[in-house]
Amino acid sequence: MGPEVLKDVTFNIAPNSFQFLTGPSGAGKTTLMRLLFLSLRPTRGLITLFGRDVSSLDPDEVAVIRRRIGIVFQDFRLLDHLTTYENVALPLRILGKEETSYRAEVSEILHWVGLGDRMHVLPPVLSGGEKQRAAIARALIGRPEFLLADEPTGNVDPTLARRLLRLFIELNKSGTSVLLATHDIALMDQFDARRLVISDGRLYVYD
Repeated sequence: MGPEVLKDVTFNIAPNSFQFLTGPSGAGKTTLMRLLFLSLRPTRGLITLFGRDVSSLDPDEVAVIRRRIGIVFQDFRLLDHLTTYENVALPLRILGKEETSYRAEVSEILHWVGLGDRMHVLPPVLSGGEKQRAAIARALIGRPEFLLADEPTGNVDPTLARRLLRLFIELNKSGTSVLLATHDIALMDQFDARRLVISDGRLYVYD
């Protein structure tokens, strides 16, 4: 099956906590994120999410667990034929909710990330930073208990990176656990938080 990307990794994410995940490119940060989002299964070992052993979950239970987790992808993954508003509302539409029940909430979160005046434009019109904020809004619209952010500041300038970091800090203060993957040491120095460092397939924790 090839070499192990991660081996003998042991850690826990406490409720209402904030931590950075860092390490060199190719170290396994995205792999760890995929494991936590249940889009990848471990070849050995145990992963427990919200008190459940993920290896024992059936597909319906996986879907239920995932609704408690938000994820911000490094490559945005916005649908170009949908407006910013429609992209952010998509997770709620998939759940079968009526637009009247979430219209105000989607508008509110878009204003919160600074896209109130961009909600009716298509993604190709947005800048890289605006696309990233739209992706963050989409990840948050379901009010997740746990947020995974994979290099959310990797494609923006330092000023916007600091602004995005403040959004994640505010979210954490509202009760959401945050795991933010980044290789930007200067960004991590902006906020005193636990650091999970992946190196040579192993993970080291610095509180």
